[in-house]
Amino acid sequence: MTFTLNGQVVTVNNIDPHMTLLSWLRSSGLTGSKEGCGEGECGACAVMLLRPEKQGSHYESVNGCLLLLASLANQELWTVEGLSQQGQLHPTQEAMLQGGSQCGYCTPGFVVSMAAEYYRKDREGFDIEALSGNLCRCTGYRPIKDATESLGKPSADDALAKRLEHPAPTPQSFNYVSRDTAFFRPTSLSELFDTLARHSEAKLVAGGTDWVVEVNQRFSRASVQISVDQLPELKTFSWQDDFVEMGAGLTLSELEHLLNNRIPIMSEWFPRFASRLIRNRATLGGNIGTASPIGDSPPVLLALDASLVLVRKADERIVKLSNFFTGYRETVLQVGEIIKAVRVPLPLPTTTRFYKVCKRPMDDISTVAFGLALGREADPDKLNTVKTIRIGLGGVAATPVRAYKTEAILVGKDWNERNVRLASEVIKTEFQPIDDHRGSAAYRVAMLGKLLEKAFVETSEVPA
Repeated sequence: MTFTLNGQVVTVNNIDPHMTLLSWLRSSGLTGSKEGCGEGECGACAVMLLRPEKQGSHYESVNGCLLLLASLANQELWTVEGLSQQGQLHPTQEAMLQGGSQCGYCTPGFVVSMAAEYYRKDREGFDIEALSGNLCRCTGYRPIKDATESLGKPSADDALAKRLEHPAPTPQSFNYVSRDTAFFRPTSLSELFDTLARHSEAKLVAGGTDWVVEVNQRFSRASVQISVDQLPELKTFSWQDDFVEMGAGLTLSELEHLLNNRIPIMSEWFPRFASRLIRNRATLGGNIGTASPIGDSPPVLLALDASLVLVRKADERIVKLSNFFTGYRETVLQVGEIIKAVRVPLPLPTTTRFYKVCKRPMDDISTVAFGLALGREADPDKLNTVKTIRIGLGGVAATPVRAYKTEAILVGKDWNERNVRLASEVIKTEFQPIDDHRGSAAYRVAMLGKLLEKAFVETSEVPA
């Protein structure tokens, strides 16, 4: 396979399809990219990937530890070593040298993430969220933030800025087969289904932010992997008369940009989902398809009454998300079937909230996730009466769930403190969560009631 690294075409023979980019870089002598956590939490391994857009291209900072080397065939990327030009340090490197580098271990990752933001075309200031996935163990965040604020705009002769005037490489099919394992990257649905017909046991990989953690931490292996991150049919996005459709292959960063705050509950959710480094790779369909009971997107989408477009080679069907999960890590997906898109019905609910209870405010896994969508009566005499309510939950059962009993208690009732307190007692008996290292069953139950009460306080009319 070949790809472009730091402006030079690189050829790699005898690929191990489970090898990550980070492992290959370090074994090749490019040790600026550090190995910290191996699961995308620290950002010490950050690399800069060239991504397409309508006119030209843009840079995204991603975790090298979660990128399978084979998935980079025909792609273009930079490491910290490739940022300097003609023997001169890059502006982000210069800025970090003014006090932003402490022990230095995290510095290359910070520099790469800073560089990706430095070249953002519509940048006015510096979005500190661009560094949300980079961890400094020396707690030197203040001088790092100062370094970001000192950055100006790229100069006219900046080679990396000029590269953005041209398209990213066109996706190409890539197949690698050895005696023990195989890796395929189709570029169309028809090619994908042909491959699945021959390898029904294959592991589908989109952003890799879930699967590659298993590869790194638990040494999981698959005889066949199929990368679906280059399928245009999974990147669709459209507003219809009665629904908005979001392609399952859209990364969360792409989706956040496309939605542009038009679905408020999703705007609340995006910044709570991991970090920018992860959201640049993690896909909507991947987060749903893993069927994790603590995945963040299902509670949000359950509250929105979303449906999934599921496709196989010969047919397509629509399944309510509430009917998609059948058990722990189990779904209604049939052999050879994939999630093509997510549909959210229109009009959108007028009142929504998303809450995530976890040990850290940001970049953490849910203990309990809570999504609420509330619709009230239009009759002037019943403006405080609940017409519709949907509560999506994560972390309280073997699958993401709807709180149907609690919803039924509230429909037709006034949205007031008395009724919500009664409903909060019901929601605490509706599920039987487990104890684990993130929280006890009793804690999760208590949170359900308190989150419903919190939603009431935040969505009630303030008396004049």
